[in-house]
Amino acid sequence: MTMHKTAQATHAAQASVDAMIEDLRTLVEIESPSRDLDALRASATAVAAVIESRLGGRAVLVESEAGPHVHWSGGGDPRVLILGHHDTVFPLGTLERRPFMVEDGQATGPGVFDMLGGLVQAIHGLATLDDRSGVEILVTADEEVGSRSSRALLEERALACGAVLVVEGAAEGGALKTGRKGCGTFQVSVTGRASHAGLEPAAGVNALIEAAHQVLDIAALGRPDLGTTVTPTVASAGTLDNVVPAAATVVVDVRVESADEKERIESAFAALAPHLDEAEVAVEGAVSRPPMPESASTELFALAQKLLPGIEGKAVGGGSDGNFTAALGVPTLDGLGAVGGGAHADHEYLVIDAMAPRANLIAGLVRARQNA
Repeated sequence: MTMHKTAQATHAAQASVDAMIEDLRTLVEIESPSRDLDALRASATAVAAVIESRLGGRAVLVESEAGPHVHWSGGGDPRVLILGHHDTVFPLGTLERRPFMVEDGQATGPGVFDMLGGLVQAIHGLATLDDRSGVEILVTADEEVGSRSSRALLEERALACGAVLVVEGAAEGGALKTGRKGCGTFQVSVTGRASHAGLEPAAGVNALIEAAHQVLDIAALGRPDLGTTVTPTVASAGTLDNVVPAAATVVVDVRVESADEKERIESAFAALAPHLDEAEVAVEGAVSRPPMPESASTELFALAQKLLPGIEGKAVGGGSDGNFTAALGVPTLDGLGAVGGGAHADHEYLVIDAMAPRANLIAGLVRARQNA
């Protein structure tokens, strides 16, 4: 890339900051909680309209049981997939309590950082390119709830394109995400037998006591030295204070860095056995997002460092759809979206001054893939 072209792209991206904020406001003010199909349809329609307005062509709504995904292609042989999602974790009504605002160099509102800001920056970055051939954009409707309906589609397009740029929010300090842990959720269900806690306590099988044993067994599966965390997060048991509880459930969050640890953890959960006579234990769940090894990002991260000298890369604990594409062996770079923080929290924010450089970075990475 020549200095002249770099200057042109930078100027174009900087000149579009006001337009980026305008589009970001549009998307944030159409709330899009996962699983709300009406809201997700409105959100997908708005995302498609922004893409078509800024890039031309046609953005197709791909129907699914989880809501519409949005797919756009610049034509030609596919070379790079820009991957994001338009569902958020915030319930309807959040916007009324926490409206979109731009103040003190930050944009705030539900979904600005995770990940509507990244979508807008990517679209406007592509808008600076005269040639958009070989580029595809896929914006899914169910990333926040496991990507069950979109996984096959995003894997298909990742394999077709051969490289994936994930526009999830940046890591702390604006770093790119060069690796991610695999993650999953397990639910352990305990069945006991109810009895009167005062008259016949011994006639029952106390599911809460059994669940307590299981929690200790489960917590012992963690291996922080290997990057494996196993965290019981939600538990419930019992019905009344004078009844031996007949049922209990424990929900567990799991994060792993390697395929070997994924296999070990899944096998250990499958092997959980009751401690109390006549108690029963059943397990559902898996490490549903495989680890994203840092090797998957090596090539693309090196390009990013040339385009934006000084940018850092970090391996992080949270998962994204980049986990799926990296597991296929497709070069994948994550964290290319908004610089900011507070994902899934009320203090979520996006740094305005970082929008143009990140849009320009996307444009540079796409151009490099086109010319590879």
